Amino acid sequence: MKIDVLALDGVFDTGLSTVLDVFTTANELAAMLQLDVAPFEVVVAGMRKRVRTAQGFAVPVARTLEAGAADWLIVPALGCKMPETLEPALQRADVRDACSALRERTSKGAHIAAACIGTFVLAEAGVLDHQKATTTWWLATLFRQRYPAVQLEDSRMLVSSSHLVTAGAALSHVDMALWIVRQASPELATLVARYLIVDSRPSQSAYVISDHLSHSDPLVERFERWARGRLALGFSLDEAAQAAGTSKRTLARRMQQVLGKSPLSYVQDLRVERAVHLLKTSDKSLEQIAGMVGYADGVTLRTLLRQRLGRGVREVRLEA
Repeated sequence: MKIDVLALDGVFDTGLSTVLDVFTTANELAAMLQLDVAPFEVVVAGMRKRVRTAQGFAVPVARTLEAGAADWLIVPALGCKMPETLEPALQRADVRDACSALRERTSKGAHIAAACIGTFVLAEAGVLDHQKATTTWWLATLFRQRYPAVQLEDSRMLVSSSHLVTAGAALSHVDMALWIVRQASPELATLVARYLIVDSRPSQSAYVISDHLSHSDPLVERFERWARGRLALGFSLDEAAQAAGTSKRTLARRMQQVLGKSPLSYVQDLRVERAVHLLKTSDKSLEQIAGMVGYADGVTLRTLLRQRLGRGVREVRLEA
């Protein structure tokens, strides 16, 4: 399998090196164990001949991207973590050239993958329009605003849609690379994950800081403060809208625009967040914690934890 890894100037160091390490490890293990898996032929390509990482290290660019025609094109993250640095970076000449190359590769049916901020480059190119995708969780609001045509599922760690694969924040580069290895050999992907000590992480929900997202919009922030103060009580959309100083329709619309979910779904996120904190920091029973976060019984909370986090109560407590 031939793979081009696109290194744009200011590429996220960990993202680039992690992707390369996964495929290198896969090739080493396949050879050592004599597995019937074709080697991964990985080439670091760039839009420019000279590229440096976000930390200032020189990237060994083998050739320019236009010169290749690989089975997969991987776009690691740029080293821009906040909107004030990311938005100007997306307007750079090399990024615009990358967008053109991505559109051309897509038109020819190439498989394309991106992780973290790399998903913004794909969306900027328009190749994610009308496709399901995920992105780094703390920039999901900005992503929705810039790319309304993309069907964003930012709670997921990895999303496959048509010929595209997108992954969530930072170290999801590992998940993305392992997913590609798994297409060639599930056995090899499992071995690589064990050697690199990578656990299954189907969701980003466990890592999201809810109030970080809500603070991007004053109305959503007012709703969030109100909801946190009454998690043990039942939820009423009428009361929520009144507390936020708006109508039910406006509140629901704004929540969808900013967070991509309904007011009730966000309250459930807050309840899960509080429940996880209590499971890790107290010896209260599941039934007691359920009552403290607004559920009638522990069964409901247990089910919600499994749905949102992909982990059970015992697993959450073991992480403390």
